[in-house]
Amino acid sequence: MRFGTLDWAPALDHPDLLATGVHAALATWAQQAPDAVGQVLVAEIDPGCADTAEMTEAYDLPLEASANCVLVAGRRAGEERIAAAVVRATTRADVNNVVKRLLDVRKASFLPMDRAVADSGMEYGGITPIGLPADHRILLDPAVGTGRAIIGSGLRRSKIVLPGEVLAAMPGVEVIEGLAI
Repeated sequence: MRFGTLDWAPALDHPDLLATGVHAALATWAQQAPDAVGQVLVAEIDPGCADTAEMTEAYDLPLEASANCVLVAGRRAGEERIAAAVVRATTRADVNNVVKRLLDVRKASFLPMDRAVADSGMEYGGITPIGLPADHRILLDPAVGTGRAIIGSGLRRSKIVLPGEVLAAMPGVEVIEGLAI
């Protein structure tokens, strides 16, 4: 499939373009939902264009098709609680209200880059909700759950595109009204 100036191919056919955990998660998900995972496509990009603004410009992709995944953490009673917030690139996650309330913490903050990379097993600029550790909640704004969604692949040198409806149906995803502002 061609979208923008990129040629997209089935993700499971290109494990070299996926972080190890992303490929493993897709393979596991495919056992339960092969039709859904068959709609998950990947394309190679220049790693220097991994950031959303650069990618959309370089590959003639609509900004509103991109979704950003940020890792957020907070503590309650000595327990750390982590969530991935996934919102359209034209918005931002409401970390100080919605995410904080969902995590039931006093303060929620973005994970520092080195910690986000280490915890996720993914490269910065490629972090995606697919393949995150099981203890990370995955919060998805409803706007990401419709139309095409371009997300990370776990690597800076590729991106995934899939129907938002497929992403919203991924195991563990919680669709949260008002997550994006």
